[in-house]
Amino acid sequence: MMETKVSSPSKEVIIGDNQPTVLIGERINPTGKKKLAEAIKAGDLEIVRKEALAQTQAGADIIDVNVGAFGIDEAALLPKAVQAVIETVDTPLCLDSSNPDALEAALKVYKGKPLVNSVTGEEHSLKRILPLIKEYGAAVIGLVQDDEGIPKDTEGRVRVAHKIVEKVEAAGIPREDLVIDCLAFAVGAEPDSGVAVIEAIRRIRAELGVNMTMGASNVSFGLPDRELINNAFVVMATAAGATCLIVDAAKVRSIILAADLVLGRDNRARRYIEAYRQRPKQEIIQ
Repeated sequence: MMETKVSSPSKEVIIGDNQPTVLIGERINPTGKKKLAEAIKAGDLEIVRKEALAQTQAGADIIDVNVGAFGIDEAALLPKAVQAVIETVDTPLCLDSSNPDALEAALKVYKGKPLVNSVTGEEHSLKRILPLIKEYGAAVIGLVQDDEGIPKDTEGRVRVAHKIVEKVEAAGIPREDLVIDCLAFAVGAEPDSGVAVIEAIRRIRAELGVNMTMGASNVSFGLPDRELINNAFVVMATAAGATCLIVDAAKVRSIILAADLVLGRDNRARRYIEAYRQRPKQEIIQ
């Protein structure tokens, strides 16, 4: 079983089949968050620190740090945001940017082994991002997107995953340092997307053995009661072979603890029972 290891100076997180499902906290991302975007643009990182602490307390195992928004100099601000989070929590980080200069600046200040989000199957991405992963000894998320876009079917997603694995290993990066993301579309617009993604997760796990991640929120875009759809999707993705999820940990952790228990990833229900005991009494449904 393949294990992907990510670390801060004092804490290591292992992503793998025989491990609990790893939660990557998604909330430090200014997309659609006006207050966060304005604060980051102004260089005020207090809100970033508060989000990092809140997500860690909610059970996030890794914190995603993304500062990408209109008018923000990512290369200047991403390393500052990373440093602010490092000073606040000991949780390992996922450095999230499509800008290679911003990623390199963040990698230079990071202490430990981060997860980088992301590389794609596009040639320009492979050529710019993989040398950084190799140089800094990071792990990386591979998005199943190539120069023709994001495939809508299972076969296309599997094909791009094979290409990324081939390029990663050719660059001298061990396969265990790659985590594949099958990229879900909104099922309201693409009714077959959910089925295609779940089957792609199964296929890629079986054929390539790599760990799998998934962002839950895209699947429900444009539909009512989005949290209900997201929760159903993350359970299905976990059962199909996803070993880490990009989510709002406060909303999803209890669902994943239950899924891990049923899937045999929680010996004697210790994690599930411990979390149950820690919940405020008014939140416990009898």
